[in-house]
Amino acid sequence: MKDSFFRSMTWLHTWVGLLVCWVLLLVFFAGTLSYYRYEMTLWSKPELHKNVIQQYENINVASELTRAQNYLSAQAPDARDWRINFPTDRKPYMSYGWQTQPEEGQRRGKFEEHIAPIEGDTLITNVRESKGGHFFYRLHFDLHYMPAKIARWIVGFCTMFMLVALISGIVIHKRIFKDFFSFRRNKGSRSWLDAHNVSSVLALPYHLMITYTGLITLMMMYMPWGVMTAYDGDFKSFRKELSPSRVQVQPVGIEAQTVALSLLLPDVERIFKDSTIKQVVINNPSDKNSQVNFYRDTGETVTDRRTAVVFNGTTGELTNPGIEPDSGAQDTYDTLIALHTGRFAEPLLRALFFISGFLGCAMITTGTLLWAVKIRQKQQKQIQQGAKASFGLRLVEGLNLTFIVGLPFATAAFFYANRLLPTEMLNRAQWEVNCFFIALAAMGLLACINRSRNAWRTALAVTGSLLIAIPVLNAFTSNSHLFGNIAMQQWPLVGFDLMAVIMGFALFFARVKLVSKNTVITKNVTPKRRAHNESAVKEGV
Repeated sequence: MKDSFFRSMTWLHTWVGLLVCWVLLLVFFAGTLSYYRYEMTLWSKPELHKNVIQQYENINVASELTRAQNYLSAQAPDARDWRINFPTDRKPYMSYGWQTQPEEGQRRGKFEEHIAPIEGDTLITNVRESKGGHFFYRLHFDLHYMPAKIARWIVGFCTMFMLVALISGIVIHKRIFKDFFSFRRNKGSRSWLDAHNVSSVLALPYHLMITYTGLITLMMMYMPWGVMTAYDGDFKSFRKELSPSRVQVQPVGIEAQTVALSLLLPDVERIFKDSTIKQVVINNPSDKNSQVNFYRDTGETVTDRRTAVVFNGTTGELTNPGIEPDSGAQDTYDTLIALHTGRFAEPLLRALFFISGFLGCAMITTGTLLWAVKIRQKQQKQIQQGAKASFGLRLVEGLNLTFIVGLPFATAAFFYANRLLPTEMLNRAQWEVNCFFIALAAMGLLACINRSRNAWRTALAVTGSLLIAIPVLNAFTSNSHLFGNIAMQQWPLVGFDLMAVIMGFALFFARVKLVSKNTVITKNVTPKRRAHNESAVKEGV
């Protein structure tokens, strides 16, 4: 314990933030991109850019259900389930999918999806394999190359540290509102502190909300004791009572004809009223114990509860009209989850969430850069005398370069791989992901060899150039381009290209600011002090 409460909170804020900041940066960065995961997924499938994106408000639902059922019966008669996805504002195309039967030792089978144009009978089956924006969504909480449960415990542990860092940061911020309006340029560690304060305070409500709700999303895994006590460890009974419409039936192995989906439509429309259908899931198709689930498009409803209208798959009998127990706790939980995911957000609010997410990234990066700058200033005298920087400082500076520049560099590599890898390549989607981590590892290798300002400038220039060139990449590798998409009002594709360009120029701006620091004003200082300034410029950021 330090000699005062303020110093104790400062120490706590520094170390709980520093110990997990790079994992948190990865989580924040991937989560921020996930706000536009459907738009990124659409961009990553250029075969759809001219063929599918169209007006879809007046589709014939009954005929689409019949066509989908006929197609799935022919293509996947032995699937574990069928999925018919109707168009939405952010996913403007029909798609038919299915899950294969899981192999021994697997919980789930493999998912297949084919795109179905609204007009015409020919389905698009040559769409390249790609995880698209869904990769960043899963990376946000499942990480990669490790079991999901372990990854979620790691993310939860780091998120708890984040919450402690936020609360302790508020406590030590004696002039929280005054500092919000203070930014002193070219003042070394003082400038980094001001940048850290501004990025923290500007989106502080968002930071607190997203951190707390992130813990809530997996609270049943982190704190299962209430369910274990009340249900004697039977989580299936708990889920059945909590969401009876989402309980899946098990197949009995007796073949039976699945009811025509179009015949169920009148009951669905009566229950949904003005709501539209978002998805239809048929569990155990062609089995006597099959089940048909209709999910509504909740649109911009904050309490985004996924409930289903359920029918018996062979008789067509309505077994659950989508009515679930009225629970204040469940409504609160659903609302907190919706706040975290932002699924309800309109374009302007989604953009605000996106900007706030990047302010979170800025908060983390400025904090760790501030620590490195301060420690280097303390060790500068020993370094000038020929001693090496401490291992801790070299480690932090290396990790800073690896993740601060490496994450956008790896993201650019991911989307370049999406367009440049052969479309028929085996495990193509996984190799896109591999390219992301290979690029991140390459930046880490650079950080091991060279962490000087020149290395930062080079890495920023390369990454910025790759991002700015993404619209050109799209024009050469798809049947659409930026100006054509603007003329056709294909705003998801336009937004992706423009955001890549904006991020690229932001990295070039950072590079310019690093260059400008080479011209430190040194008038009215002694030759010894001037030599000290020049030496400081050559090392670190």
